[in-house]
Amino acid sequence: MMNAMDLDRAAVPSDAPPGRGRLDATGLKALTAQAVTVSSEDGAGRRGPFRPEVWLSARQRHAARLAVHWFRTADIAAVALITLALMALNSPGGLLLAPVSAIVPLATAALVLLGLIRSLGLYRFSRDQGVLLTLAVVVCVTAVGGITALALDLVLAGGANSAACLIWIGMVGGSLCVLHTGWSGRITQWRREGTLTPNIVLVGATRHAEALIRDALQRRDLNVLGVFDDRLARSPDSLAGVPVLGDAAALMTHRMTPYVDRIVLAIDPRAEQRVRELTARLSTLPNEVTLLVDPVDDTERLAALDRLARPPLAAIGGTIDPDQRAFNKRLQDLLIGTLALVLLSPVILLTAVAIRLDSPGPIFFRQRRHGFNQEEIVVWKFRSMRHEAADATASRQVTSDDDRVTRVGRIIRSTSLDELPQLFNVLKGEMSLVGPRPHAIGMKTGETESALLVAEYAHRHRMKPGMTGWAAIKGSRGPLHNAHDVRRRVQLDVEYIERQSLWLDLWIMAVTLPVLLGDRAAVR
Repeated sequence: MMNAMDLDRAAVPSDAPPGRGRLDATGLKALTAQAVTVSSEDGAGRRGPFRPEVWLSARQRHAARLAVHWFRTADIAAVALITLALMALNSPGGLLLAPVSAIVPLATAALVLLGLIRSLGLYRFSRDQGVLLTLAVVVCVTAVGGITALALDLVLAGGANSAACLIWIGMVGGSLCVLHTGWSGRITQWRREGTLTPNIVLVGATRHAEALIRDALQRRDLNVLGVFDDRLARSPDSLAGVPVLGDAAALMTHRMTPYVDRIVLAIDPRAEQRVRELTARLSTLPNEVTLLVDPVDDTERLAALDRLARPPLAAIGGTIDPDQRAFNKRLQDLLIGTLALVLLSPVILLTAVAIRLDSPGPIFFRQRRHGFNQEEIVVWKFRSMRHEAADATASRQVTSDDDRVTRVGRIIRSTSLDELPQLFNVLKGEMSLVGPRPHAIGMKTGETESALLVAEYAHRHRMKPGMTGWAAIKGSRGPLHNAHDVRRRVQLDVEYIERQSLWLDLWIMAVTLPVLLGDRAAVR
């Protein structure tokens, strides 16, 4: 069997473009053919049973999970548009002069309808929720909303607006049926492609792990990508067809981790010392860690699998949860990012022209950096250094009077104009407007890789990187000279992740420009 280093190299081909979220048969799928090869004594090599046809990063699968919020937003927009249009048509003097009797029935019907769709769980899209059942529920709740409107109209206007109420029932019901047919079809396609199937790795080649794998094979709602075990001398080459890829140390640096949603400890919980040690080591990764408790019977084992396999989609309802915050943040990025790109397009164009006239070489500089869940992304910047002196790995951080920086480069770095092309990363979903700043992969502090100086370094990858962030406005930007600088950067990034909210993001964006322009001592 291949060792951990070989596996790491096999995960992504050397000529593959960095930062891709989707890997074809020559990408991570190559790990299937190479890493799962068993010894010659066991016969020919075989593939692991859970390898998806298309590899999606955790960021991309999370974006699919948040799709239900977009579905609900579209439903609200459709119902609101139809309701307002009928109100306007039913009020010759316009909405502002419309009598209460013409507004209240339809407005109440819309609120009742949307509330029922949400409370009845139509956005859960469970596997046993067929499209016909969904459409039947949509028709029923539309009828309830319509009956409410007719009853209110009868009380307030003596039935004068009953025609508008009946038209509302037909238009809203028809629109929602079309929309929910599309939503159900999209969810079915994602399930078929594996987009909504959680990816996990198991730590511990135990009988508990083998039982979980066999159950998951029957259910097909959970992908077990690999097994890691510190006791390799006693571990088999594979467990129920799933390859044993190395020890816990191999998992820490494996190229598979950006595609993993959850790490499951499948060791005996009674081995408390070993559980504590592995939990402490794995907690430095951005992936969620779960302890699989030995189930007493089939019911408990199936319940454990249910917990690992859910939620395929974000929940709608209740208090603001991480999924709701992620959706709000994405919506904020799209709205403000698009507006910023339009307003700043003249500045972007002038900067590009200045770079082209100042020095030979490309206008843009691309660099591989870590994104959400340690996914490799390609970050775009305006080129600020001489082309032949570009440092894609940040092995040498920029200092004052750096001879590699061009004349225009000094201006755009001091004003952060070199970061403007990252708006395209934001709109693409790889970055956010606000978040931990993305560091170059392999970036060094002194002679040591920065990620090795602080154990909690990977915690900053639990959120998408940002164009600006809490650390940036708190003075932690530019080069990191020692372990103390790295630790402070990580602490500020983790503090932001724990505090993140819409208002904090807006405040950070508002103060970014004056803070950066007011700090003349900063080296960028």
